[in-house]
Amino acid sequence: MKLTDLKKTWDKLASNRELDENQLKTMLGKRTKNLIERIERNIKIGFIILFVLLFVIVLDDFLISPMMMEEVGRNLAIPNWLLFLGVFSNALIFTTFIYFAIKYYRVKRSYDVSCDLKDTLRKIIDTLNIYRCLFYLALISMTITMALGFITGLYQGSFAKLENQGISFSEIKMDQLVLTIAISLLFLIIIVGGIFIFLRWGFRKLYGNYIQKLKLTLNELNEIDE
Repeated sequence: MKLTDLKKTWDKLASNRELDENQLKTMLGKRTKNLIERIERNIKIGFIILFVLLFVIVLDDFLISPMMMEEVGRNLAIPNWLLFLGVFSNALIFTTFIYFAIKYYRVKRSYDVSCDLKDTLRKIIDTLNIYRCLFYLALISMTITMALGFITGLYQGSFAKLENQGISFSEIKMDQLVLTIAISLLFLIIIVGGIFIFLRWGFRKLYGNYIQKLKLTLNELNEIDE
């Protein structure tokens, strides 16, 4: 609700009273408190989602993928550099969220002590913007790792299968090779792209939408002080 709408609503409820600055600030303070409580709730939801996601990724990296590669070829193993990238991307996602949660709760604690609404709004907006940049960095890192893992697994698995069947790479027809690559790339785009879009949507749903609402509240407070 914009500041003008807020005044109109108040006028309808109390037509004989003027809406002074203190009353407006009180109403905006209640709105801010409501937004803070929702963000805090979403942080707890984010912790649950994060641990589930990391559990699935670690389970895939260290149990499911090695078992699948062992079934394809006895001598196959996940390259060390790919394991390192997986650990790095997982750690990046976890640490960025922990950084955001710690920084957010520090801002909230300072608001509980000082009750400086404008300063708190600025700090929360800055914190959310920083976390948004870090989140997308971690998300890009994770999707690149997933794509490299898929390509590596496909490459090693295909050559192992050809070797088991006694077929050399030169014996494969060009049209079959092109079709296999095209289908693999399409599958890669659907899986990795779908995960990227879903996680980006999840971030916007949990945190991104509140950035604009907090900015709107801050702008309305600035209008009151002018």
